[in-house]
Order: sequence, then C-alpha cells, then structure tokens
Amino acid sequence: MGDTSLLGRIWYLPEPAKHAGYQIRLLGYASASLNYTLSKVYLEAFLAGVFKGFQHQIRFPAWLLPVGFTDCANKRNEKRRCRPGNCVFQLIVARLVDYPTFTEEKMSKNLFRLLVLLTVFSTLLAACGPAATATSAEPETTEATEAPATAPAATEVPAADPYGKYEEPVVLTTVRSFETNEKLPEGDTPENNQYTRYVKDMLNIDVQYLWTSATADYDQKVNLSIASNDLPDAMVVNLTQLTQLVASDQIADLTEMYNAYASPTVKQMMDSSQGIALKAITFDGKIMAIPALTVPDDGYQLMWIRKDWLDKLGLPVPKTMDEIEKIAEAFVKQDPGGNGPGNTIGILGPQNGGALYANFLQPTNGNFTFDPVFGSFHAYPGFWVEDANGNVAYGSILPETKTALAKLADLYKKGLIDPEMGVRKDSSAPIAAGTVGIYFGEWWNGYWPLPDAIKNNSEANWQAYAVPLDDQGVWNPHQGTPATSFVVVRKGYEHPEAAMKIVNLFNRDESKFDLTKGSLANEVLRIPQAMYDEGEVTYQALLEALLDVLAGKSKAEDYKDPKYTPYKLLADDVTKIKLVKGEPIDNMDIQYWDPQADLSAWSRMYSILVGDGAIYNPVGGAEKVNVVFSETYASTPTMIDKWANLKKLEDETFLKIVLGTAPIDSFDQFVDDWKAQGGDEITAEVQAAVK
Repeated sequence: MGDTSLLGRIWYLPEPAKHAGYQIRLLGYASASLNYTLSKVYLEAFLAGVFKGFQHQIRFPAWLLPVGFTDCANKRNEKRRCRPGNCVFQLIVARLVDYPTFTEEKMSKNLFRLLVLLTVFSTLLAACGPAATATSAEPETTEATEAPATAPAATEVPAADPYGKYEEPVVLTTVRSFETNEKLPEGDTPENNQYTRYVKDMLNIDVQYLWTSATADYDQKVNLSIASNDLPDAMVVNLTQLTQLVASDQIADLTEMYNAYASPTVKQMMDSSQGIALKAITFDGKIMAIPALTVPDDGYQLMWIRKDWLDKLGLPVPKTMDEIEKIAEAFVKQDPGGNGPGNTIGILGPQNGGALYANFLQPTNGNFTFDPVFGSFHAYPGFWVEDANGNVAYGSILPETKTALAKLADLYKKGLIDPEMGVRKDSSAPIAAGTVGIYFGEWWNGYWPLPDAIKNNSEANWQAYAVPLDDQGVWNPHQGTPATSFVVVRKGYEHPEAAMKIVNLFNRDESKFDLTKGSLANEVLRIPQAMYDEGEVTYQALLEALLDVLAGKSKAEDYKDPKYTPYKLLADDVTKIKLVKGEPIDNMDIQYWDPQADLSAWSRMYSILVGDGAIYNPVGGAEKVNVVFSETYASTPTMIDKWANLKKLEDETFLKIVLGTAPIDSFDQFVDDWKAQGGDEITAEVQAAVK
C-alpha cells in the first residue's frame, strides 16, 4: 500500500543554497505521486503571497497555528531572519512532516484548499525555477516508492560534505559556560574569540550566544531553559538533561543528519567505544544527540604534588593516605616554598560551589576533588556500586563513605586541608601563587591550572602520581562512561547539520589553535572527542617518538600514516615534542622542559607525559589497579523529580562533616533521610534497570 495521506514525506534537504531546489512530494489517494522541484526564490515569493492573502481568511487547526504563524512574531526568530515566505514554508514543510498521515478528513476545508492551491502553483513554478543539479550545494533527492512499473528509478545522490561552507551566512544560537578566571587576549570575550571566528571563516556560521554563565551555574541555567521550553538552536547538555529533552519532545531527531554529515573520523571514534556512546544517544531507535567521546583517562583523578618541595625536604613521594598526611604536615610546618608561617596549604580542596567528588552523572573533570582519598577507603560516593551483600546501592550511603569522611574531617581539623575550602572563590589561584603543596586533579592539568604556576615560578615541579593506595597497595580509581555530555539541536531548527559541522571542524582542527589565546573550553559547542584508546596510544607513541626521532631512527612524518588518522593530534604532537622536551628524555621533572619555547605545545606534552604517564605507569604496578565503574550513568524517572533535593541534602551534609560543623554521626541521619525522601524508590529503579 502506498502512502494515502495528502502530504507525504518531505525529503530532508538541510542546506539551502542560492539556487538549490526544494522538492515537495504530494500524494493523492490513488497512491500516485507528483514530484516538484521548486526554486527557493520562487517558492518564497509564492508562499509570501499566499500568506499575505490568506492569513486572515483561513482557519488553521489549533496544532498548526502556533508552530507556524506565532513563531514569525517571536523576537528570537527575528534574529533568524524569518520572513513570511520562510515561515509558511516551514509551516507546511517542516511542521506537517510531523503529521505524515494527516488526511483530508482531519483537516479544515480551508487548509485543504490552500494545499491544493500550492499544488497548482507549484506546477507552474517548477517550470520557471532552476532545478538542483548534481553539482548543487543541496542536491535533489529522490526516494523509491510504490509506483507503476514505468516509474523512473531513484538517482544516486552525492555525499554531503561534513565540512562544507555555506554560501549564505547561517545563524546558530547557543549558550556556553566559562571559567571566570580564564584570561583571554585583549578584545576577546567568551562570545567572540579565536574559536567563534574560526567557525565563521571556515563554515560561514554566525554563532550568537543567548547567554553565558560561570561553569558552576551552567546546569542550573540549562535546566531553566528546558523547563520554560526556551532553547537555543543547539547547546551542550548532560545525560539527565538529554533524557528530559527527549521526553518533552523539545529536540530534533538527528538520525538522518548524523548519517549524512558526521565525518568519517567522528564515526570511527563512535565505533571505538564498542557501542556504549551510540547507546547513550539512541532513544526508540533514533539518534537524538551528538555525544562527547572521552578517553578512560578522563575518569581518573591523580595526586599532583610539588616534587621540588619534596626534594628540598628530602622526602619520598607518598603512596598511602598516612604518608600523604605526613607530607602535608611537613609542607605546612616547614614551609619549603618560603611563603611565610601559616601561608602554605598542605592539601587543596574544592572552591565555593565545587564538588567533594565526582558522581555517576558527572564522572569526569574532577579537579580539586577528594575522589582518590575516598577510593583508598574503597568508598565511591556518587556512584552506584555493589554493597557488601552484592546488591546495587548508592555509594554515598555506604559505611565506607562514612570512614573516608571521618578521615577528611580529621585532616581539616589538623589544618592540613585548605582552611578556606568551600568558600574560596577560585581554587586555582593558590596553585598559581605557589602556596599549595598537594591537590587531586585530572591528567590534563598541564592545560590548566599549571601554566600560570609555571609562569610565576619556572621551578615549580608539579608531578602526578596514581595514589593514594589502599591497605593492600591497590589504586582504586573510578571510571566514567565515554559519553557524558551531548550536543542537542532544538526541534524545528532548519540547519541541524550546522551543529554537526561545528563538531566535525573542531574534531579535525583542534591542534591549530594557540592555547595561550584561549583554552579549548572556548570551542563552540565544546564536547571532547577522541578514540577510546587515544590516551594510551598517544602516550606510548610520544615515548617512542622521543627515543626514535631524537635518535634519528624515524621522522615526525612517519606518524602521518593513515593508521594514525583517528588519533587526530598525534602527528602534531610528535612534531612539537622536540620543541619543549629536553634530555634526559625519561626524566619528567620541570627543569628538563622548556615551556617558554611553545607554551601551548608544552601544556599538551606535559599533560600526556606527566599526567597520562602516571596512569599508564601506576606507582603500585599495573596489576595493582582496580578500576571501579558505576552500575549506571543514567537517570531514572523518580530522579527527575527528587534527585536535585537529594543531592543538595548530600552535598550540604558531607561538607558540614568535613568542615567540622556537623559530627560524623550525622552521616547516619543523612542515610535515613535520603532513603525516606525518595532514595529507596530510586534505588529500586536502578536495581531493576541494571538487572
């Protein structure tokens, strides 16, 4: 049976060009189809006339009126240069596609007459307007349908260009977060910088930020946008927000767009996660987002320590929590940095609004947290893990977490943890000032916050180690999912492929940017993407390159082999490593580096060889690493309504315990309250979901 609706499927042609054609397929009740290719110019002119002549005479169904006509009056749409012709075209083409079986009987008679009138005029206009050709920026598409045997066969359509530049400017509205302490070149702003200009130059996309916010406030502002159904054209969201947007039908189905426009490298990176990333963005068989593709390294938190202070005091690198405590005490009391009595911070903690630890919804980017401390006690707050009975439970309510909190409270009471923890405006500031001895952070800290520390003191020898170990000498890091953040596109945005092109662009050209003029966090629609094994491959390749290239056994060009293509920065890394790393090449202390030769290159090389080096050369040996995964990284129905309050209860209680304003036994009351206020219900949902 053929499609018996008046309006059949409208082909997805996302890139209008000056002379590109639009194809409309009108199906009659006899299953015979009429295909017309209309010039955009003529179609707009015609529909503008129809709109002007009939908008006050035709009664449109209630479902049609607000999505078509009132959008044109919306101020936000005025920024998109919405003209009457565009609006009516969107009304008929973009919106009726959502009602593919909307038959004549279900329409008002006047609307049906308008569509018949469109059919008649489109026949005339097709003869006047230029048709799309094989070389058009927007090729004509055909689709096989049930038709008489004499119907022409479908024609082959040229592949879409993942990096294609628009002939006419395209506007994309979005939002973003930023680090309030980041310094940009004079004249640059979070809304206008080397990254936004690159998008304009390469793609002809005008990026317009509806709002920006500090990183700590970003999720809250996104939640408000979702609640009010006031979305930008595209934005970055977390997994909970993605689930909510899908449930409320606010974002576009990106399946066809992804298949057509995702670059081969992005698709290869997706495949490298062995289906995990694709599963996270697929709802009812539809791709609803573009995922971040993070390396496992991003889930680990390491101990970063001033090794030059250790050397000055003649102390070894600490491996256990007891040893870390002794080192922190020595730093505070003996003042190896010469900061003056009472001015040295032994162990840095989170700033105001920061987290004590990562969680299953945000398992990465845990700078200044205490995750390694918790792990040394086999505690995994914020993650769903097995309890002593083998049942899935929330790590924050288990007794191991109470033990770890008691240790942190004791360290704080002794003055070994930053006394301004929880109220400090910026935890990176004392690192730059040289007053901190130890903090816990990610492998990529060569990008931030260490550059400022090195600028202020070239001898600040920050080194990373996979510690503290537990009582069995095992390192217990937790791990995230490859996809923790996502780019979504507002339903109804006429250029969803623009978001994909931006992601493709930064994925390909990330190495071209000068990080001294703004970190990668300033990328438009920033979602990190990498091969799942990129951290290990890059680390090993750099070590080999250092040995072979410096010894003359190989050249940097050797790493441009096609097999390295998915590892998008590797060839550039091998080229630049010689600029910043001196001999002995196996010694990573700061005195054997030259950050000033190329600070941007140093940031990456130092992050890989020192940060990743700690992960791939763990202190206790590879056999002494126990990676812990959360049983789930997704929300449940009850979480949507109750998780925010439960998380607030948890954060406030735990911070009070560490700061000593609440006794350790208040943990027990917290557990009871958490369970009673929805925790038990959520636990049951999680247990059912992971069976």
